[in-house]
Amino acid sequence: MINRFLHTRIFTAAILTGCFFMLACENDVNDVKALSQRAPGIEEGKQIESYLSQNGKVTARLRAPLLLRYQGDSTRKAEFPRSLHVDFFDDTLGIESQLDARYGRYLQNESKVFLRDHVVIFNTKGDTLYTDELYWDQSLGQFHTDKPVTLIQNYPYKQRGRYANGFRSNQDLTNIVFYNVQPGSFAILPDSTLQ
Repeated sequence: MINRFLHTRIFTAAILTGCFFMLACENDVNDVKALSQRAPGIEEGKQIESYLSQNGKVTARLRAPLLLRYQGDSTRKAEFPRSLHVDFFDDTLGIESQLDARYGRYLQNESKVFLRDHVVIFNTKGDTLYTDELYWDQSLGQFHTDKPVTLIQNYPYKQRGRYANGFRSNQDLTNIVFYNVQPGSFAILPDSTLQ
């Protein structure tokens, strides 16, 4: 009798435990497929906000909707396939310039960022640079490209546009060196009849 009662309790416990495990495991088929489709060695981050520093000073803030970080190969890179925005700070942590691009790739071993697809940089003076491709050298704090660029500079009473096939400057768009300046570069004076 005691033996039968003990066997019934053990059997009931085993059945309940089995039912618990059967009901507790719930996997969505789409989640399982998504896990198997991810490539090994790729980390994904969404709604990224990262602060960059050099020598203990915060120099920039990077924001991006998607980050793909590739591990395992010798080049170690991060990719921003859906756009990125960077605010560059001065010594007082005030924004001195901003950068927007539709695509970016960070090469960690070289401390360089490759930007492409509608790259726009503007500073607090209102100077704006447009190009399709740009390199940002983080260790030197410089931008450079050999692709066509347009720079619209605002001065107190005039606006100038410059077209060139390449340039180099620091992050706040000062100390600019243009390569192969195009003849279409111009200066526009404001219309005095509008004042």
